Amino acid sequence: MSDVIPLLDIQNLSKNYGARVGCRDVSFKLYPGEVMGIVGESGSGKSTLLNCMAGHLTPDSGRVLFDTRAEGPRDTLAMSEPERRMLGRTDWAFVHQNPRDGLRMRVSAGGNVGERLMAVGARHYGNIRHAAEDWLERVEIDTGRMDDRPAQFSGGMQQRLQIARNLVSGPRLVFMDEPTGGLDVSVQARLLDLLRGLVRKMGLSAIIVTHDLAVVRLLADRLMVMKDGDVIETGLTDQVLDDPQHAYTQLLVSSVLQV
Repeated sequence: MSDVIPLLDIQNLSKNYGARVGCRDVSFKLYPGEVMGIVGESGSGKSTLLNCMAGHLTPDSGRVLFDTRAEGPRDTLAMSEPERRMLGRTDWAFVHQNPRDGLRMRVSAGGNVGERLMAVGARHYGNIRHAAEDWLERVEIDTGRMDDRPAQFSGGMQQRLQIARNLVSGPRLVFMDEPTGGLDVSVQARLLDLLRGLVRKMGLSAIIVTHDLAVVRLLADRLMVMKDGDVIETGLTDQVLDDPQHAYTQLLVSSVLQV
């Protein structure tokens, strides 16, 4: 892919919490249509890295270059606050582990989806409602519940609603933080199948942080393994999981480590 401009170019990203290392000198490139998985046990630094990339945390050093539509690659860390907010409403999306963190709980299901469209300039009520109905169908939520509030939904339905809210505006990059965490196994399976279909159909680029190796095997093209803030192994997902080279990755794959 040397002749293709990366959608996201992470350069030497580091974040410390006092004496404790959050993530250290992380660099990688994410290309259009590619899904990167990041795994590791609790405290490995994967969530710190994700939140630094997404602008939720300020790293101590490094660059987050994103290939913008109009100006080519720009360091998002050097953008103004209004520019970063606009990026978060248009080209970027963030799916939280707890859907309540990504939803307006006092706004209807349709309103949650519609708000994202209004944030990117949609104003015609009929078109917004039609798009909301379409996306509720895509994520397997009964459109008859369009006017219900998220608090009336199960955890799995709330997560599907959060996905609809994030994807309705056609983002180019989606950050996902443990998107199936805390859900029953059967609900996880349905949600993973839904995510896989949407990612492939829309040609999305995504970065997925998870402790569940089954999630990355199903969704991710490439995989990074983190330990104590460092990336210790990276490669094609099947290659890393089927033939891990680092001793820690071997333990992770064999489930000796409790992640």
